[in-house]
Amino acid sequence: MRQAIEKWLFDPVLGTMISALLSLAVVYAVARFLQHAVEQRVKSKETRYRARKFVSFIGYLAAVLVLLALFSDRISQLTVAFGVAGAGVAFALQEVIASIAGWVAISFGGFYEPGDRVELGGIRGDVIDIGVLRTTLMECGQWVNGDLYNGRIVRVANSFVFKEPVFNHSADFPFLWDEIAVPVRYGSDWEYARHTLTAVTNEICKDYAIQSSAAWKEAVKKYRLEEARIEPMVTLAATENWIQFTARYIVDYRKRRFVKDRLFTRILEEVDKSNNRIRLASASFEITNFPQMNVSFSEGKARVDSNYAP
Repeated sequence: MRQAIEKWLFDPVLGTMISALLSLAVVYAVARFLQHAVEQRVKSKETRYRARKFVSFIGYLAAVLVLLALFSDRISQLTVAFGVAGAGVAFALQEVIASIAGWVAISFGGFYEPGDRVELGGIRGDVIDIGVLRTTLMECGQWVNGDLYNGRIVRVANSFVFKEPVFNHSADFPFLWDEIAVPVRYGSDWEYARHTLTAVTNEICKDYAIQSSAAWKEAVKKYRLEEARIEPMVTLAATENWIQFTARYIVDYRKRRFVKDRLFTRILEEVDKSNNRIRLASASFEITNFPQMNVSFSEGKARVDSNYAP
């Protein structure tokens, strides 16, 4: 019994495993200490996030190197077994492997970075963390109208970057084109209405056009893009029911709802001051030349007479 215990205690495999556990514990402790030091001393939120992720990456790399160094003499003896087992593991964990490959593509391909507003797999939100397997989003929309947070934190597998389109609202050009439609009744002063809507749109959105000019020029240099108008514009279309004015403008992707609110508020103020020169239209229906009908009852039967003349 004693010999068995001594043999077990002095087994080199057991010693190697204990060394590996102790080494991993030391690596983990050092990584946690460095992350805590970063959180305490770095004031910039973005720099603190990147430094914390860098320390985590170095910790994982150090753990892998330690394990390789401790088990290097035994790895060569198990090459065939590792090959067979590796094929099975690769098949079983293909989604995990795809997510790791997605993380590499995200990190070096510039798909998005923390702080960007993206849409992944039909989920729209701001990127708050990029992990090895998943990207974490603060979700926007769903039961909340507009581009506002709804409070849910969503984790999306990184493998989505290979399967579905990645919509980035804030990458090389952090602005969006948006538009509002204003229906005006026939009989209104449509020239005055166009002038008023153009003035209001310029008043609210002109600064965004100026701010986006440099970013658009850089995007044109980087990609094969046509020149586009970034100044606000108002177009007119005559429909069956009303004259529809469409105000098109460029806006910061974070402020679409705020800008729409300001635009509609100013438009309503100008409509009130126009003394009926601008009259907004609505989807109401007016029936004209409705026929006069006389209904009479005799002997239990109803008779309807109409004097309608088309």
